[in-house]
Amino acid sequence: MPVPSPPTRPALRARYDARRSEVVATAAELFAERGYDGTSMSELTEATGLAAGGLYHYIEGKEDLLIAICDELLEPLLERARQIVDAALPPVEQLHKLVGAWVAHVVEHRHHMLVFTQERQAIERERRWRRVRSQRQAFERILDEVLARGEADGSMTFADRRLSLLALLGMVNYTPQWVRPGGRLSPGEIAAGYCAMVLGKDGPG
Repeated sequence: MPVPSPPTRPALRARYDARRSEVVATAAELFAERGYDGTSMSELTEATGLAAGGLYHYIEGKEDLLIAICDELLEPLLERARQIVDAALPPVEQLHKLVGAWVAHVVEHRHHMLVFTQERQAIERERRWRRVRSQRQAFERILDEVLARGEADGSMTFADRRLSLLALLGMVNYTPQWVRPGGRLSPGEIAAGYCAMVLGKDGPG
């Protein structure tokens, strides 16, 4: 079923985009709790509070929702990462800003990240997810390039830079599994701790 075109008038489009974002956030929460395959369209309709068939005003189907979840997770993060590395900052400072933005984003989009992790095997394997894979790979390249620049100028030292990259990816990507709002550490403190572990320096207590 094709999705109707979004409104063109700015005020109506803003309301449409806001409602669609709410639909995607609700889907992310349901998929995180019940699994993508374990969530029915009727459950999504009920959870979003839309009338029967109203969900299709915003999306074509479940797969469209899964793509939207991945886009909301990866696109803003990739854009912010590019802004950080485009700034004329030392590599260590870029790393701290990059990891800080990354941790804050995955904490804010905890359910999105849980869904991405749960469905990653299919996303990494199937051709239809090529764009999502490309976004993930682009972010990881940016992160590795920052580590490489730090290694080259002597501000960062690694026994194995690739291993440090994988460790950082693992730590941040696993954060939504345990982090909770109002926990002992803020996203900024978590990010500082991760950077400290990678760089071999003391982190937050």
